[in-house]
Amino acid sequence: MRWTSDSVLRKTGEAVEKRRIVLLGATGYTGQRVLRELLARGEKPTLVGRSRTRMLALADRFEADLPVAEVDVTSTADLTRLLEPTDVVLSTIGPFMRLGMATATAAARAGAHYFDSTGEGNFARRVLFELDAVASVRGATLVPAFGYDYVPGNLAGALALTRAGERARHVEAGYFITRSGHGDELLYRSTLRDSFTLTTGGTRQTLVGAAAEDGFAFRSPRPWAAARVVDERTGKRVRTFHYGGVKRTAMTVPGTEHLGLPEVFPQLESVEVGLGWFGRWTRPVQLAATIQAPLLRSARVRAALARWSEKLPGSQREPDTDGRSLVIAVARDGHGRPLAVTALTGPDPYEMTGALLAWGAVHAASPDTVLKPGAHGPVAAFGLETLKLGAAEAGVHEVDGAAAHRR
Repeated sequence: MRWTSDSVLRKTGEAVEKRRIVLLGATGYTGQRVLRELLARGEKPTLVGRSRTRMLALADRFEADLPVAEVDVTSTADLTRLLEPTDVVLSTIGPFMRLGMATATAAARAGAHYFDSTGEGNFARRVLFELDAVASVRGATLVPAFGYDYVPGNLAGALALTRAGERARHVEAGYFITRSGHGDELLYRSTLRDSFTLTTGGTRQTLVGAAAEDGFAFRSPRPWAAARVVDERTGKRVRTFHYGGVKRTAMTVPGTEHLGLPEVFPQLESVEVGLGWFGRWTRPVQLAATIQAPLLRSARVRAALARWSEKLPGSQREPDTDGRSLVIAVARDGHGRPLAVTALTGPDPYEMTGALLAWGAVHAASPDTVLKPGAHGPVAAFGLETLKLGAAEAGVHEVDGAAAHRR
C-alpha cells in the first residue's frame, strides 16, 4: 500500500515538482538521526519498515505527522511495488550484506535515487558492480555508503588529487576519531577506549564482521598490470599519516574510495583506505587480525564470531557526546612522494552520517538536480564542488594542519 502526503511529489505532464523521500530504518539509532535532520529541513519523509506501530510511535515522539508504509524490507518484490521512479530512497537498515540488497535492487529497478548508511565495503562493492547497469538503464542513481563511511574520504581524496594535478598516481585516505574539549582536535590521538566509548554496539558488530570477511583494494595485481579492484584481506597493511605535527597509524580496510575515485581520476594506480580508530593499538589489532585470518575461513568460526559480536559489552549504550571526526588524504606521485595533503574535520560519525544523508536526499529530491545515472561514488554522482558544499552544510570542513603544528 502506498501512503502519500502534501509533501509528496506532484506531476504536471512530465514535470516533477518534488520527489518523495522514503526512509527505511527510521526507528534505529542512525535512522533517527537521519529523520531528525530531515524534519529540521522541513521535509516529511515516508517511513518504511516492518512495524507500522513503531513507525507511528516514532512520528508521534518527533511530533510529526508522517506517512508510513508497512513493508517487508527484505523483499525486493514488495519494495519494487512500493517505490516510484521519482522517489529518493534512504536506507539505514543493517547489517547491509544480510538485509540491504533488496532495497538497493528495488530502487535500481524502479529508477529511484538511492543512498544508504552502510560502512560495509563489500556491500558497497556489490551495489556498484551488480546494479550499475540496471540503474543506468532505469535512470536511477545509487550511491552506497553516503555517510561518515565513506563520503569524507572520497571528498578529501578528490581535493588532494585535484590539487596534486596530473602527476598524482596514488592516494591514501585515513579515518580517525577525536574528541572536543581536549585542546586542539588536530593534536588529539584516539585511544583503544575511544573506539569503544565513541561508537555504538552496532558499529562494533560491523567491525567484527568485517574482520571475518575478505576485503578489497584498488591496485595493480602484479607489476606492469593495469590497476583494478582486487581482493585483499582487511587489515593487510598499516599506513602512517603525518598531519598537524601528529603521527597517526591506520590499518587498511575496503571503502568506496577504491571504487569511486578511479572513475573520476583515471590516472590512479592505487587507492588505499585506512581505519585509525585504535590509536597506538592499531598495529596490535592488525597483527591479531592477521593471525586469526586462517581461522576465519571456516564458516563455523565466522558464524560463532557473528553471534559473539552481538553480545559485546555495552551493546545498548549510546556513544559519548564529545566525539569528532578527522579524515586525512594524501596524494602521491608515481614514486610515492607526497604532492598534496587534505584534512577534513566534522561532527561525530553518526551525526555526520545523519546530516549527509539528509542533505543528499533533499538535494536529490529537488526538481533542479541532475545526478549521474548508475551506481557511483559520491564525487562522480554529485560532482566535486556540489559535494564539497553539501559536506560543509553537514558540518564537514577543511582544516589547516600547519596551523596546528605551529601551536
